Amino acid sequence: MRLEIHDNLEQKMKKSIGVLKEELLSIRAGRANPALLDRITVNYYGSETPLKQIAGVSAPEPRLLVVQPYDASSISDIERAIIQSDLGINPSNDGKIIRLAIPMLTEERRKELQKIVKKLGEEIKVALRNERRDANDKLKKMQKNKELTEDDLKKCEEEVQKLTDKYTKEIDQTISQKEKEILEV
Repeated sequence: MRLEIHDNLEQKMKKSIGVLKEELLSIRAGRANPALLDRITVNYYGSETPLKQIAGVSAPEPRLLVVQPYDASSISDIERAIIQSDLGINPSNDGKIIRLAIPMLTEERRKELQKIVKKLGEEIKVALRNERRDANDKLKKMQKNKELTEDDLKKCEEEVQKLTDKYTKEIDQTISQKEKEILEV
């Protein structure tokens, strides 16, 4: 049972790290990255459809994204969705493809993005601490029900803390890496 708690905790923490990395991909760091457009949905024939399902996105140059719709008639809908998004990038289309020139980030915008990244990291750390608390509560309940001895409880709590420390360190490294990327000119 306690191995199950430990395994569940590790799975949840890995999932939290995955969410963090996915979110960080969508934060613009001055370099063209197709993942910037992952959160954009397009009103395609009356339903909200993820952009990557109706168009191919590539980064042929460091500061350029190219969106190539699979259906040429959807180009204006895609363009409208990009304009309405929070990216702050103006698309230009030639009737067949949409080009997105990624502008250099201003110093002010870099600092803003850095704060957003730190806040995201803190939110994920809070999620980890909540998972740790839940695991420890389950362990204490097991000890109360005489399924664990007090010594076993201490060992299990130490394992849970080691796991939490490991993933907290990974979050710190991921955040620091993204901050370097943002501050890179």
